[in-house]
Amino acid sequence: MKNSLCLLAVFIVSMAASSQNSLTGTIISKNTNQSVSATIYLPQLEKGTVADFDGKYNIQNIPDGSYNVVFSSLGFATVSKKLYFSNNASVTQNIQLQESAVEMEAVIISTPFHQLQSDNVMKVERVSTEELNASGAVTLAEGINNIAGVNVISTGTGIGKPVIRGLSSNRVVTYAQGVRLENQQFGDEHGLGINEAGIESVEVIKGPASLLYGSDALGGVLYLNPEKFALSNETNVDLSSTYFTNTLGTATNLGIKTSGEKLKFLARGSYSSFSDYQSGATYRVTNSRFNEKDFKAGVQYSGVKFKSTLRYNYNRSNIGIPEEIGEQTRSKELELPFQEIDNHILSFDNTLFFNKSSLDVKVGYIFNDRREFEEEANLAALRLKLNTLNYDVKYHLPQIGNFETIVGLQGMFQNNKNEGEEILIPDAKTTDIGLLATSHYHLEKVDLQAGIRFDSRKIESEAARNSLDENFIPAFNKTFTSFTAALGAKLDLIDNFSARVNLASGFRAPNLAEITSNGVHEGTNRYERGNANLTNEHNFQTDVALEYRNEHIEFFANGFYNAVNDYIFLSPTNETIDDTPVYDYLQNNAALYGGELGFHLHPHPLDWLHLESSFETVTGKLSNDAFLPLIPANSVRNTFRVEFEDGKARKKSSAFITLENTFDQKNVSNFETRTAGYSLLSAGIESSFKLQKVLLKIGVNGTNLTDKQYVSHLSRFKPDGIFNIGRSINVNLKLEI
Repeated sequence: MKNSLCLLAVFIVSMAASSQNSLTGTIISKNTNQSVSATIYLPQLEKGTVADFDGKYNIQNIPDGSYNVVFSSLGFATVSKKLYFSNNASVTQNIQLQESAVEMEAVIISTPFHQLQSDNVMKVERVSTEELNASGAVTLAEGINNIAGVNVISTGTGIGKPVIRGLSSNRVVTYAQGVRLENQQFGDEHGLGINEAGIESVEVIKGPASLLYGSDALGGVLYLNPEKFALSNETNVDLSSTYFTNTLGTATNLGIKTSGEKLKFLARGSYSSFSDYQSGATYRVTNSRFNEKDFKAGVQYSGVKFKSTLRYNYNRSNIGIPEEIGEQTRSKELELPFQEIDNHILSFDNTLFFNKSSLDVKVGYIFNDRREFEEEANLAALRLKLNTLNYDVKYHLPQIGNFETIVGLQGMFQNNKNEGEEILIPDAKTTDIGLLATSHYHLEKVDLQAGIRFDSRKIESEAARNSLDENFIPAFNKTFTSFTAALGAKLDLIDNFSARVNLASGFRAPNLAEITSNGVHEGTNRYERGNANLTNEHNFQTDVALEYRNEHIEFFANGFYNAVNDYIFLSPTNETIDDTPVYDYLQNNAALYGGELGFHLHPHPLDWLHLESSFETVTGKLSNDAFLPLIPANSVRNTFRVEFEDGKARKKSSAFITLENTFDQKNVSNFETRTAGYSLLSAGIESSFKLQKVLLKIGVNGTNLTDKQYVSHLSRFKPDGIFNIGRSINVNLKLEI
């Protein structure tokens, strides 16, 4: 023990004595030669600063190694430079930023090489939660519905599940704090279980991402980036509150973060509460009320040889389960039936920096406690406890010429336990392990990326119920394996015009519900029978993206074809059990195809003017030409937006008006009905004011301003003819110090 402590002490002293590099320079405008107070950020180190009024900047304590350095400022094109540091080097990097009407770019975190989107081989959608909140979204799940190619299966306003190009549930993986979020996502009424407070931005990979994330990333990835720590030697405090007129709801959160040169800390707490939402038909949907408590905290140590980040998130959601339109009330007290869900997320992220390489070691623990109360408020009829430990180890090899390579090992240990009277899925253990390698090759006009991966998933479940009962669930033990691969290229064809071509395969092992179900699934009015003979789903997607950008306009066109072998789906039978129709889990080949089109007009010198438009379409079919269920309808979104930055007191103002047209959904599965189209109008205005050291932000926005009576095709209330939410005027106030 003494020897171990001595070795540890020597190790710490040697690290403290290691070389400390620095980066300095000056940033000016290429057009005017005037200084620019830009942000300089090293995403791999989570370290950065802001240039002073003279454009000068200085960053200390940079470890040896090669890092992307991002220089950005509103109104200028973002610049990314690859810089190498070693042996107490003082690197000087002077930058000239080009004025541009193109929006300021951010570094994409969900892909392995941490590049700007314009340099990324894979097309990734990224949007800040600030933008989502400004659009009037009540929850994070509702906000991502504004991203082209992304939709939400909703159960009122309290529950939302992401849909990426027609695929959802266990076909979409969600990451939070850099770790895989597991919360019984197989269920229709099981939402994200995470609050938008403390989430800085959302990234969406649309298409197979099994190479990076393993099983279940067959349809795509929703990657939630936590808020950054404060810049070195700064302390920030903020308080915000929003009032929603439709649900009489409030959402309030308070955050504080402080940083020294090496040690950083942040904490944020939030609470929200909503009554039953009012539809466009003026009635309130009984027991659609919900409330949520959320706490996030993080601490980071950044040295010259390693960086460690520890984050924790606790979330409790209490969500009413509507059954019929009943008593009209504005109460926020939950009625039976309702869900009470606890989510604990603990992540420990470590990076060791070597001279020309680095090692990332990430460990996550997630505990999901899901309780459903049906007849008694103190006795859960259904209780599922899910413990998940996952790990992710990646080694960034030394760069050879223009080649960057990463090899990795990922895995998961998961235990599911029933403690209620009802059983949806049996007690079970799941063990994952995956090996991957991916390389990026960079040339001036061409970027290539390729990778391969092997995965193994073992599922062991126990028998449930009496073996003589009709709803007996036998024990299950099986291992599913798969190879996946990806190949992509980004080509700069001519000035301002680029193309991306990505070919990727993915896989998904069947989940416990699909394998073992044998009983009535509450809330769906179905008796579901699992299939122990199900095999892996495998898919292969071709994705082509074209993009044109200059200082006046951005245009994009994305198209995809996704062939899914052995697609798992529910199929109605002619049987009934206990007067409930029986559905079996079956497999058949399927195909999904479609894409997104869009443009953004931002004419120079009218920098304050924005005209944005996007169109999305997806079609899903089985090999027998039957349509897949829960495929979103085609839609067009048009936004007129203005932004102004002026004045000493008023720092920034913006306003928008959006018209979203959703078309008729006529392509429906065997147990769906057609859904009529509708148009929704929303608008908002926002201003920020600088009062000495306090920044005050005031915003007002409205959704469904015409109080339209409509039903979304992806609403779980559709079979009951219950309308979606009507008009809501939302007021937000935020203070930053």
